[in-house]
Amino acid sequence: MGCIRGEVFNGMKVSSRDILDVLRRYEMAGDENVPRQIEMIKMSNPRPINTLVSFQFNKCKFYILFDNADDDVEYVISQIKTKNSNVIGNLILNPTDSNSTYALPYKGKECYLFEVKSNKARLDSELAKRYPENSRSTWQKHIKSGHISVNERIITSSKYEVADIDKISIDLPEMQDYSQNKLPIIYIDDNVIVINKPSGILSHAKGAISEEFTVADFFKGYCTFDSETNRPGIIHRLDRDTSGVMIGARNSETAQQLKKQFSNRKIKKIYYAILVGTPKLSAANIDLPIGRNPSAPSTFRVDTNGKPAVTKYEVIESNDEYSLVKLQPQTGRTHQLRVHMKYIGTPILGDKIYGKADERMYLHAYSLEVTIPIGNRRIFISPIPIEFMKYFPEFKL
Repeated sequence: MGCIRGEVFNGMKVSSRDILDVLRRYEMAGDENVPRQIEMIKMSNPRPINTLVSFQFNKCKFYILFDNADDDVEYVISQIKTKNSNVIGNLILNPTDSNSTYALPYKGKECYLFEVKSNKARLDSELAKRYPENSRSTWQKHIKSGHISVNERIITSSKYEVADIDKISIDLPEMQDYSQNKLPIIYIDDNVIVINKPSGILSHAKGAISEEFTVADFFKGYCTFDSETNRPGIIHRLDRDTSGVMIGARNSETAQQLKKQFSNRKIKKIYYAILVGTPKLSAANIDLPIGRNPSAPSTFRVDTNGKPAVTKYEVIESNDEYSLVKLQPQTGRTHQLRVHMKYIGTPILGDKIYGKADERMYLHAYSLEVTIPIGNRRIFISPIPIEFMKYFPEFKL
């Protein structure tokens, strides 16, 4: 025997069998339907004299109001909206009454059936709407990682369509603890921290999900600036595969001062790189605008409609295959040095995007000249990595 669910409200018992009976009378269900198809039943009493039941049937949400309301549509809708003020839908006409009324007699009361009209939305959009503390891109990563279920089924496509009646469950993994991971500190005081970033480490996570150790994770133990975000202390970035000197702000006041220097191009940077081949000119200024590549949006290219970008370079040493160059960017466009070197026909060795992959990308941020809050103009240096010496063993600064 099946179990018929039901509860008593103000002396009125409403079961799944009762609900199905009402649906049949409204011709919304037939004899082939059974009580177990009535799901997610919830009951309440908007007023002491009535009972409101919400439920799901055939993936649609409904409300039934038991109340002697004399077919007062405005009143009936107001009672339904006590559970959801934004609900949208229609009252169903009583098919047994030729006078086009909504009320249907049931167990000594009138009942009114309301069908909710649900506008479906993409799963990532619906999550961002329900939980705005995370961005849509962050929810996309959670979906792809299998952290989201809809109606008890794991969904891995952000395009999956859901309705507001769907049950969305979130099972996020525990946050990784990177507090024991360390990076080499070049300098630290009350306002700034300067590190030597190894190649292969991200400056910060690309979204709220941090799946690996980043510079920002290390800065978090030292910086109050942006400490509640995924990029504490971060003022500027180095690409994952670029090594070298990187400065962080330990407080908001310092952050504003450093950001202003970067924006006004008051910070001087020197990089060293190994190029495949040798530039035609031993020294030059490359003044070519850079824009995003529409055919590969995560990459960039020289583009007449792009943003101004200026790079000064000087060949230090060269041989039959490679050249060691000093690079001084005058602007700070994303991938600027990598794009400019590729454009002149000598991509950076190991650049897997703009050249050919190697054991690492041979681009190193050697020095950073900046004014720190106590008023001193300082030059912070990260020595050229020893692997550069494999190609130019006799080079010394």
